[in-house]
Amino acid sequence: MTASNASGPNRLERRKARTRAALVSAAQSLLAEGNLNVPILEITQAADVGMGSFYNHFQSREELFQAAVEEALDRHGALLDLLCEGIEDPAQVFAQSFRLTGRLHRRHPTLSKVLLNDGLRLTSSDRGLAPRARRDLEAAAAAGRFDIRDPELSMTIVAGATLCLGRLLHDHPERDDAEATDQVAEDLLRMFGLPADEAREICRRPLPALDLPRTASTA
Repeated sequence: MTASNASGPNRLERRKARTRAALVSAAQSLLAEGNLNVPILEITQAADVGMGSFYNHFQSREELFQAAVEEALDRHGALLDLLCEGIEDPAQVFAQSFRLTGRLHRRHPTLSKVLLNDGLRLTSSDRGLAPRARRDLEAAAAAGRFDIRDPELSMTIVAGATLCLGRLLHDHPERDDAEATDQVAEDLLRMFGLPADEAREICRRPLPALDLPRTASTA
């Protein structure tokens, strides 16, 4: 192992990581705006990098956009894992993940809009919220906390609620995002079989701070 490897990335590797992060960040901003047909030159200008730098990292605009979506999913998933760590009740894990996701729409609007603008495809993704929601639904059903006959249909309802709630909160900034999110979460818990009093109590519990984990694109 060389000295540079022992001490971490060298200057060239750090510069390459910053360039890639700038491209991904620019792509996420464009995705959030629904602007998918921009030329690569416009993307590199937004990222403040040279045209040649683009092709050192990505072969096409579509590959960059895919990376941008996947990075957003990974950030969201890492956040949920971190903020739900240590909770044993799968019903509470499900509720807390949903409540945190609802609050993300206002606190991290670019990330939110990236996810919403690719929402229908992301509901079946193996990254981000979808696999965690499926896991929590199945765990709560196995533990006797939820009454679920068809996990896939339940997941469809959760996905629709998540996407429609996010769009509603963006379209109606006058709405209280926490109140709206907790009401939807409470309704979902009741639909899955929890008593009304317990569903309300779970959705009134304090939440941890909604801070995104640092990544190459946030550093």
